[in-house]
Amino acid sequence: MSRNQSLEMNTMFDTALIFFGVFCIAFAFAPVGLGGGLLFVPLLHYGADLPIDGTLLAVSLTLTAVVSYGSGLAHRRKGHHDDEAIKSALVGAIPGALMGVGIVVLLGDHLDTVFKTVSIVILIWALIKTRRKITSNGPSETDEGSEAREIQHRNLRLGAATGGTLSSVLAIGAGVIYVPVLQQYTGLSTRKSIGSSLHLMMVVVPIAVITHLAFISSSERDALVEQVGVLFALPFLTFIGARLGAQFGMKYISSQNIMRIFMTLTAIVLIRYLWDLGGLIV
Repeated sequence: MSRNQSLEMNTMFDTALIFFGVFCIAFAFAPVGLGGGLLFVPLLHYGADLPIDGTLLAVSLTLTAVVSYGSGLAHRRKGHHDDEAIKSALVGAIPGALMGVGIVVLLGDHLDTVFKTVSIVILIWALIKTRRKITSNGPSETDEGSEAREIQHRNLRLGAATGGTLSSVLAIGAGVIYVPVLQQYTGLSTRKSIGSSLHLMMVVVPIAVITHLAFISSSERDALVEQVGVLFALPFLTFIGARLGAQFGMKYISSQNIMRIFMTLTAIVLIRYLWDLGGLIV
């Protein structure tokens, strides 16, 4: 990423819009167990005119990590997590994240097209899975701790590995993968699946960020250093938005409505990427 393509806003209005967008994304995504990368990347890509490369992925993942910590800690205090499931899933998620960075390096200049194409597939999959969950008569949130359940460790780790890989490649927290995987292979309720998903992000995303930064060029590192002020402000706004969003969501929004919010946000991003790929084809 060149100096002219770094996190530099042309006007104060543009800067304010980016900051406001980051805050709103964190606020909206925290209650649904997502890190916000699904929208952080397009916000910075379109709003700040940044190319989709390793540097942008690292910045987006940093914001995603802040959301996961701000929201994950709030979920932990409420008891919305399962440590056994989290530890098992990390066995697959961490190697997956490292593999994902390797894929990004190998893709090089082809990353933009591959990024959006894979994103579309994942978004459609997430919409289908979430829709089925809403329409099914799954277990209620009140009986999650009263019945015996068996964790399907192998399937859980394979699903988490997929999430870890996509986290590094798409700069997402991978909640779109972790949440349904946790629900399907651990029997956790929506709330606990969301909280456990955030705990996975709290470990996996920082690993992905550090690994991405290890592979960017010296000029890209210099560009990041020049924007240190913006890079400090964005995580701060992200953290505040995530904490407020998590507290509001857990207190006032039902699980069914949380999933509907998730579907709406996912559909918006899906339409945006379809539009982009349509332009490339034409």
